[in-house]
Amino acid sequence: MMQIDKELDTRGLNCPLPILKAKKALAEMSSGHLLKVVCTDPGSTRDFQAFAKQTGNELVEQQTAGGEFIHVLKRR
Repeated sequence: MMQIDKELDTRGLNCPLPILKAKKALAEMSSGHLLKVVCTDPGSTRDFQAFAKQTGNELVEQQTAGGEFIHVLKRR
């Protein structure tokens, strides 16, 4: 089980809000810490893949559970 350092609930928010909130949260975190983002926007899967590539943060995990999309990012 991963040690999540911070969790963001972005249920009900659509692009680009989950990404913007994740970017802000990551900026406040230390290198190597894990951020879990819970979304309901189906486009968030693609968005977080692109975000990780652009920012150099590692996308550790993505999963879908009951209409929710969970993304775990590691701060670079």
